Amino acid sequence: MQPRLFLAANLAKADLASSSVGEFPELQGTIGGYLASNEGLDVANAIRDQYKPLGPGDSLPETKLGVVLALADKADTLYSLFAIGEKPTGSRDPFALRRAALGIIRLIIEKNLRISLTSLYNAVDFESLIDSDGVEYANPSQSLVEFTFERFKVQQRDAGMRNDLIDAVSASNGEDDLVRLLALVDALQSFLATDDGMNLLRGVKRAANILRIEEAKGEVFAPQSVAALFAEPAESVLVTALDDAIPAIAAAVATEDFTTAMTALASLRPAIDAFFDTVIVNAPDPLLRANRLGLLARVRAAANNVADFSRIEG
Repeated sequence: MQPRLFLAANLAKADLASSSVGEFPELQGTIGGYLASNEGLDVANAIRDQYKPLGPGDSLPETKLGVVLALADKADTLYSLFAIGEKPTGSRDPFALRRAALGIIRLIIEKNLRISLTSLYNAVDFESLIDSDGVEYANPSQSLVEFTFERFKVQQRDAGMRNDLIDAVSASNGEDDLVRLLALVDALQSFLATDDGMNLLRGVKRAANILRIEEAKGEVFAPQSVAALFAEPAESVLVTALDDAIPAIAAAVATEDFTTAMTALASLRPAIDAFFDTVIVNAPDPLLRANRLGLLARVRAAANNVADFSRIEG
């Protein structure tokens, strides 16, 4: 741990023992900042800001050290209370854990912090929750990720972001880096506002629905096909389009160039449309049928590089 962070963390709660905070609890942090400043410590602002933001209209910590302290404080509070079973239920939230989760979300998004929720909660020292009698509490990390993610969806819905797109992006790759997720969802939302986007959505969902029906019978279709079994020109055209688009989509997503990823995905639309216009997927010949379903599995896999299209409304 860096010396300044170590100092700030060690002094962060020192003011709770003061008479000022004892009489005026709302001054916690503020008093600590004054005391640290009076001692000439350059961590005073971080100590002052450790509880920020206290609500949706509150300001964020001014310094990087203050952001780290605030993030750690909220994560530790959530982690500890979830571990002993003190989760919010309905309208009951005596420890303001929903507010703490929203504070974490604001810190991550508005400060552009590249950290996954899983990594954040896994960083809390679980061993410290084992008491002197050796009683162990349930590790709450996964529950906290889900809880924070639900708060995030509520916040983004209020901001005009579609929750079905958030679910679709998260479901495709378990994304919980909120900054990256929002950028991808924003690009996807813009793409689906175009004719290419909506038509591609219908094509991909059609492919996914056909596969879902067949897979419900216990069959599994690998995302591959055999060229020797192609009986229609549209099958070869779709394979060529997929061979070009799949690496382009993967490369663009890897570099977080999500606009280019959508462009590469859109390039599949004509080939998918032609395939469904001219090819009978469930052909009488079992080899042709399996090969065509494998081709649809490639379509689904290509789209899943961006999002699980089956979760998208429309």
